[in-house]
Amino acid sequence: MAYTFSKPLTLAAFMTLGLVGCNNSNQTATDDMPVDDATTTEAAASLEGTLQKIKDSGTIVVGHRDSSIPFSYIADDPNQPIGYAHDLEMKVVDAVKQKLNMPDLNVRYNLITSQTRIPLVQNGTVDFECGSTTNNEERQQQVAFSNGFFEIGTRLLTGTDSGINDFEDLADKTLVTTAGTTSERYIRQYIDQNQMDTDVISAKDHGEAFLMLENGRADAFMMDDVLLAGEKAKAKNPDEWVIVGEPQSFEIYGCMMRKDDPEFKAVVDEALVDVFSSGEINSIYDKWFLNPIPPKNVNLNFEMSDNLKALIANPHDSAQPQN
Repeated sequence: MAYTFSKPLTLAAFMTLGLVGCNNSNQTATDDMPVDDATTTEAAASLEGTLQKIKDSGTIVVGHRDSSIPFSYIADDPNQPIGYAHDLEMKVVDAVKQKLNMPDLNVRYNLITSQTRIPLVQNGTVDFECGSTTNNEERQQQVAFSNGFFEIGTRLLTGTDSGINDFEDLADKTLVTTAGTTSERYIRQYIDQNQMDTDVISAKDHGEAFLMLENGRADAFMMDDVLLAGEKAKAKNPDEWVIVGEPQSFEIYGCMMRKDDPEFKAVVDEALVDVFSSGEINSIYDKWFLNPIPPKNVNLNFEMSDNLKALIANPHDSAQPQN
């Protein structure tokens, strides 16, 4: 099977691409089919949108992150994303292959960031992505989400001797978070509402944010608790860092795809439900959260929460936790 990679597109490329490839529902080849061949006509008409795009091109384009440990990231091999969400993403790819009867379907990986992921999905560059993308009502106006596959709380990572124990301790401090995330928006609102004298730095990705914390440019790093655990695990001295603070929000991660494409969404949702109902999700979770993981073979020791167990038992694509 051939695997190739693409770099993120520039803003100019976004504008050039527009929405090419988003929906080919009017391109199904039915004109040359016999009118009385209802079975053939029905089969040809059954593929629309993303599935038709994939079938026509012979390639499915999968979005991936490079530093969302342990969900979707690059470790030892720069040409191979890995992670919990990436494993689920590959289950979706297998389901698409089965749906299209294309076992040799080409898979192409495309790097995305917090800031580029929505435009790249919208304009057809990426067919879908499963990483650490929060499903919320604002994003639902732009893209569609699958059934959720993780639930997090937003907290702080800081030095053990920083004196920061909760969000109220950020006064007169410097905080770093990742640009284009729900955490960035939340913390700016929190600081404004509480009239706190806190400097906020927006890093390009989680790795850069933690580097700023590690180098002393920031006093704390706000992000999803499990992503903070991932950054802590890869630190030079993990014991120097601690995750603190009452969660300021609970959010659900889902796979992201283009809007108004119910057929493709159904394939994605069903692939995840199959992994959940079969119990395979437990071995995938243990692999990434309860065992040593690349690149430093550190164990996150992040037990499955009751909230995630409830989500797996009753899958849904709502932006809000239902437990």
